[in-house]
Amino acid sequence: MLTPINSLTRAELTKQLSLLGCPKYKAEQVFRWLNRGVSDFEQMTDISKDLRKKLSERYYIEKIEILAKQSSHEDGTVKYLFGLHDGNSIETVLMKYHHGYSICISTQAGCKMGCIFCASYERGATRNLTAGEILLQVIRASLDSDIKISNIVLMGTGEPLDNYDNVMDFLDMVGDEKGLNIGMRHISLSTCGLVPKIYELAKLKKQLTLSISLHAPNNELRSKLMPVNKAYNLESLIKACHDYFEHTGRRISFEYAMISGVNDTKECAFELSALLKGFNCHVNLIPLNHVDGSPLKPSTKQDMAAFIRILENNHITTTVRRRLGSDIDASCGQLRRRLNNGGKEWKHGQ
Repeated sequence: MLTPINSLTRAELTKQLSLLGCPKYKAEQVFRWLNRGVSDFEQMTDISKDLRKKLSERYYIEKIEILAKQSSHEDGTVKYLFGLHDGNSIETVLMKYHHGYSICISTQAGCKMGCIFCASYERGATRNLTAGEILLQVIRASLDSDIKISNIVLMGTGEPLDNYDNVMDFLDMVGDEKGLNIGMRHISLSTCGLVPKIYELAKLKKQLTLSISLHAPNNELRSKLMPVNKAYNLESLIKACHDYFEHTGRRISFEYAMISGVNDTKECAFELSALLKGFNCHVNLIPLNHVDGSPLKPSTKQDMAAFIRILENNHITTTVRRRLGSDIDASCGQLRRRLNNGGKEWKHGQ
């Protein structure tokens, strides 16, 4: 059975190729080619034919195909729907900021977390992405748009910490100086709160930004919005976040989707302030992206402003996420959902 070579870290690749009699520099050459997005061993032109043959007999190069592409006329945001070898599809969003290009990538095909405001859950989870498939989203988007990506957000479809081992391998590969060389301080990982994995991640002391999808200030409301809270309640989650900060020294970001009449009241703002009191953190308020068929609506500007005032008066650093791609299916799961519901009009380049 062939092994997906894209999903090997440079250390793993060096070890395996040494068994074929290859020196370390040959493994580095292969690793560089893979990070350039080659789809065939024959494209590795500075590798001997004999080695290319040996590689093709033992490995295969993972590929992802652009099934659909939407570009925002408002802000240049580009959303990709990538097809995988087994018929699954995943979404990736490329965003332009004043400091450069950021990319929001998926870590699973589908999601089993069940957050009621997210379109990713509609078809449930199918499988974890390999480390190579996660990395390929960055490579393919960069090549297709002919730009250099400087920041990565693991906040697309799926729960990154539910695919822990593959995500850790991805982080090793994307930060490798022989690869894309994107530093951990330019990477954010978002989790809905898998507490045991937060403790594991903390021990690694990686300098990435941990973003917690919070979305509610109390257990009763959060359990209604996010079933994961029934397994790991707010008390255990906040304790794990303190542990993460103690191990890494990295300020945690709490993501909070503002849902009209649900979690955007003044009472919720005061509860959130009390929950995070004394914590070196940052609250990122997110205007809810409406999903067709959902009764949930985004908060009004007035309610959001009142919510912010209460947080800031209680010394909670607060920002509002810039809303990008509002004229396209930019929120998690929407483009995949539309295509799977018979939207044959979505084609590459639209």
